[in-house]
Amino acid sequence: MKNALLQVLGSLLLISRPGVRLSILPLTCLFFISPAGAQEQPPRLIVQITVDALRGDLPKRFAHVLGDGGFRYLLKEGVSYTDAHYRHANTETIVGHTSLATGTVPAAHGMVANVWFDREQDRLVYNIEDPDYHLLTAGADVDRKTEIDPTQRTARSDGRSPANILASTFGDELAVHYGGRSKIFGVSVKDRGAVSMAGHAGKAFWFSKKTGEFVTSSYYYEQYPAWVTEWNAGTPAAAYSGKSWKLTQGPSKYLFGDADDRDYETDVAGFGRTFPHPYGEVGDKYFTTKLTLSPAGDELTLDFAKTLLDREQLGRDEVPDYLAISFSSTDYVGHVFGASSLESEDNLVRLDRTLADLFAYIDQKVGLDNTLIVLSADHGQPEVPGHLHERGIRDAHYFDTQALDKTAAIAALKKRFGIGEELIEAYFHPYLYLNHEAISAKGLDRAAVEQAVAVELLKFDGVAYAVSSSALRTDTLPDTLMTRSVLRNFHPKRSGDIYLVFEPNVFINDFDGLIVSSTHGSPWRYDTFVPVIFVGAGLKPDSVSRSVTPYDIAPTLAAYLGVKPPSAAIGTPLSEIMGD
Repeated sequence: MKNALLQVLGSLLLISRPGVRLSILPLTCLFFISPAGAQEQPPRLIVQITVDALRGDLPKRFAHVLGDGGFRYLLKEGVSYTDAHYRHANTETIVGHTSLATGTVPAAHGMVANVWFDREQDRLVYNIEDPDYHLLTAGADVDRKTEIDPTQRTARSDGRSPANILASTFGDELAVHYGGRSKIFGVSVKDRGAVSMAGHAGKAFWFSKKTGEFVTSSYYYEQYPAWVTEWNAGTPAAAYSGKSWKLTQGPSKYLFGDADDRDYETDVAGFGRTFPHPYGEVGDKYFTTKLTLSPAGDELTLDFAKTLLDREQLGRDEVPDYLAISFSSTDYVGHVFGASSLESEDNLVRLDRTLADLFAYIDQKVGLDNTLIVLSADHGQPEVPGHLHERGIRDAHYFDTQALDKTAAIAALKKRFGIGEELIEAYFHPYLYLNHEAISAKGLDRAAVEQAVAVELLKFDGVAYAVSSSALRTDTLPDTLMTRSVLRNFHPKRSGDIYLVFEPNVFINDFDGLIVSSTHGSPWRYDTFVPVIFVGAGLKPDSVSRSVTPYDIAPTLAAYLGVKPPSAAIGTPLSEIMGD
């Protein structure tokens, strides 16, 4: 049937000429027939899984400790792309999640960083904060005493919404296409992981470390659905009180079984550097934080997502629904212990079980043949300098951005320009911000000052690239891979004065006073490399080695369903998913 229809369409196109009107089948019908699954009806449910910081090699690297129903199911039964890389420079959480949702780069969707300094408002902006939409749970605001993920502490309001996302998402287009009948949800421990994937038309829930509940804002609801209130009333997080994160298997089973204690790992609030890692008691102010630094965060996310899938009746009719789940623990564990640690290895074992549980539940409630699943990541992650040193790689080190203004080179520039105060006001990754008031007071040309600082920074050990925003606004920069990746991250209203790129294996590890083991956010391949795997809905297994990008996912989902692509999408529908 599929081939016959394609032959008919081809014949019609061949005889088409000016003045001849032809009646051609609606394209949506063809899209439902042409995907590799050869289904005449679209899948009832789309499940988009984002594993925060899952570098592309990690599932196969740790395959020896994984089971059968999670990653092995994806790799054995799915279409797996083995060379998928982002092509923008700042590989951070909100940037990657929004790129996955919109199918485009931060220059177009606007989320250039986890935080940016707004010159007009004279304040630091947290990506999805919105004072117009308060949290429905009183006192569930971001815990400003939390010792991890300090970027959230920059928010001036507990309000959250997708208003700062400047492009439509796949979920938005699905909602428009089906007249609002598709149910669209995003769930994550991180607010930015849920809000970005739910888009403007969906509904988002995330974990509050203040209350140990999943919460949302008034952008989405006036009051919680009854099932959310019931789930929170059951206090699932409290079940971890007095318990510990213990190794799932014996140490001899693991690649890093004999490397449990390394001095470069971080002990957050008594969580420790060795197994078992104690969660403490439910009343401890860091109790919920410790849950997110372990597989418990993903397990709570899974439980909430399963309840949502059941109670919201997703995938129960002919109109496709969409559920985006972002699992955050891999990112937190990587920051605290590093990618090559026993903790990261065991976390993947537990994540593997979480995925297997999710897939079995979907099969029970909706059917995997009725569900299209796609798994990817918002970014990869680097190796810890200490681990690289153990392997003989000596050039890895940390870079202190806080000391830049105090260096002799910048002091010389201040003297040259006659500036007696700070010239470099702040560094909020990946942008450096200059003192505009001091520059204006001296009547200096800001572009010239930016250029002078950028040229000087290039002389610093560990700096690979420094370019001013003034230069990025011109068309005079050399056409290099680095320039292109930085331009894809540039937004004239949100980007800082100078974009800094550090050399490979050179990192910033100071997060608002907390020293962590590793940080991502570079254009180097270890930070851009992610898995892209589609499975279910009758797809035939395949392993594809050609180069693709995560920007291809949203346009592929749209084309698969016959939905128009997100407004700023630059990705290309993947032929292996679309079929002939």
